[in-house]
Amino acid sequence: MHKSFNFEDKKFVVYGLGLTGKSVIKFLKKNKANNIYVWDDHLNNSIIQKKKFKEKLLTADHLILSPGININKSEFKNLIIKNREKILSDLDLFFLKYNVNRSIVITGTNGKSTTCSIIHHVFNKNNIKAKLAGNIGAPILEMKFKKQVIYIIEASSFQLEYSKFVKPYCAAILNITDDHLDWHGTKNKYIKSKFKIFKNQTKEDIALINDLNLKKIYFKKKYLAKLRFIKKKPLIANYINNEYLKLDVNKDNLIFAYNVSKIFKIKKNNFFKSLISFNGLSHRQEKFLKFKKYTFINDSKATSFEATQSALNSNKKIIWILGGKPKKNDKFFLKKYKNKILKAYIIGRNSKHFIKQLKNYVKFEVIKDLKNVIKRIFQSYNKNIETTVLLSPASASYDQFKNFEDRGEKFKKYVRLYAKKFL
Repeated sequence: MHKSFNFEDKKFVVYGLGLTGKSVIKFLKKNKANNIYVWDDHLNNSIIQKKKFKEKLLTADHLILSPGININKSEFKNLIIKNREKILSDLDLFFLKYNVNRSIVITGTNGKSTTCSIIHHVFNKNNIKAKLAGNIGAPILEMKFKKQVIYIIEASSFQLEYSKFVKPYCAAILNITDDHLDWHGTKNKYIKSKFKIFKNQTKEDIALINDLNLKKIYFKKKYLAKLRFIKKKPLIANYINNEYLKLDVNKDNLIFAYNVSKIFKIKKNNFFKSLISFNGLSHRQEKFLKFKKYTFINDSKATSFEATQSALNSNKKIIWILGGKPKKNDKFFLKKYKNKILKAYIIGRNSKHFIKQLKNYVKFEVIKDLKNVIKRIFQSYNKNIETTVLLSPASASYDQFKNFEDRGEKFKKYVRLYAKKFL
């Protein structure tokens, strides 16, 4: 724990009662914080309650924001901005509390979860004690800290935006493309949030980047960690005995994971040997059903066209299901894919946006309900034509579903329901 930080004599306001918020409250109480005030927009809305929240925030030492809270959409925007220096993330609390010497923190627009999972898998296969934490799995503050364990932390831009004490031994930015601009406001602000991953590193730490533009920003900021620039050369496919990891989407993920494994002295042969038993994550080009000539792929995690392109690259004769809440400034470039796509089905409440993107390139139909799309696909089932049914929405899920996991699980449920009579 930082010597100057004592939980007992601090006043905390916790804003947001999602999984992260609840884990923060539990953590603070466990660490004998005596003064905690909790606010949630969905539970507190009276004038008296709002007045009390403002009073508590003004006198608080720290404001813990849940990652999903968008200050710009909060009615307390101006007050929070004035008290911005009080904001901490759950990651900050983790680094404030514990002497975290050998952490690996991964961020980026795409591939964070898979890269963290590959590293975790390889470490465990090579008898290195490691745990997954952060934006993947259970909230980080619910984990029992052990000094000898290496913490592999997935950090979102939301968590990093206000972070002040995150200090990784090894930090990596996988990539940065247009995403979450509705939350951050501009791409520059989005990039700035990602680069906070390097801010507290010292000369003993290591930074990983594979993009020349990001490299320029790194040196301009004069960060202290040793920068290892990763050239975008794919690992030799012959080394990889795992069909999922051979997918185009995993090339960069593997290169980063390989470079991290070298930092921790894992031999090259052992790295590739470990990959044989790695299972891909759910909702990321997940081939969950195949019968006759039909293959069904759940790629619900693809919440932008940038993320969807990999699935379009990796497959052919595609029935493409897309749609949802569009990402700000997200544009589709379909010219090179139009001969791969048999037909597209648009779901969700924002069909006009997707019609504009698809017209002149792809034959499409608007059926806003996902279940009815699956029903239609099976009604026109042709056992003689090799077909890939791909859910890769290129958009966020929140217009119809709780999250991308909910969307993906419902897709698999409906497919299995209507596939019964063909199996």
